[in-house]
Amino acid sequence: MPSKRPSRRRPWGEPHRELDLDRATGGRSTTQRRGEDWTVQKIRASDKAYRCPGCQQEIAPGTPHVVAWAQDGLFGADAALADRRHWHNPCWDRAR
Repeated sequence: MPSKRPSRRRPWGEPHRELDLDRATGGRSTTQRRGEDWTVQKIRASDKAYRCPGCQQEIAPGTPHVVAWAQDGLFGADAALADRRHWHNPCWDRAR
């Protein structure tokens, strides 16, 4: 039996919000790079530093960046995911 209480999430009669696909997919997208399919995930901030393979410079903690991995590696999808790399956003864009 449905509840008679009004919803707290959306007031009655108010239209639904548009779906934010970036948020719904966790910021992941698929792109082609040099003939391979890559999964790219946007990271808003992290707690540790990483080394960008594009410029060999450190990505400082708290810096927005992307994590990318090939969808199919030589040793399978799990190995490709384990081989993911953190990139500065401009370095990833230039490397395509």
